[in-house]
Amino acid sequence: MSSNDEAARLAEFTAFRERMNERILAEPNQVVRRFFALDTQTYQAGALDVKTKELLGLVASLVLRCDDCISYHVAQCRDAGVSRAEFFEAFSVGLVVGGSIVIPHLRRAVDFLDQLEAGTTGTPAAHDHA
Repeated sequence: MSSNDEAARLAEFTAFRERMNERILAEPNQVVRRFFALDTQTYQAGALDVKTKELLGLVASLVLRCDDCISYHVAQCRDAGVSRAEFFEAFSVGLVVGGSIVIPHLRRAVDFLDQLEAGTTGTPAAHDHA
């Protein structure tokens, strides 16, 4: 897949995610709304700073093997100032905890990070990786 194809796929994913989040939150379901709000509140600064919380989210997403969540947390970590060395330490924790089955997801995470660093994709908006 070319970098243009990958950039288009990521732009499509971000647009789909935003459109569907709006659609889901338009429904009058308090459980869904509260979960989305809880997710947003969870990643706000508290006893742990945003950078640490996003790194935790990234590791958990690697272990759970959720590519959408991994991409989201890679972007949020980058926005929070995570360095490449810090990313790879977090990746190593996810790999050790999750085992070799995490490797394909690690590949996609590093590819997405490379694209963010190259400026060929944008950061997803609004925190909720549901």
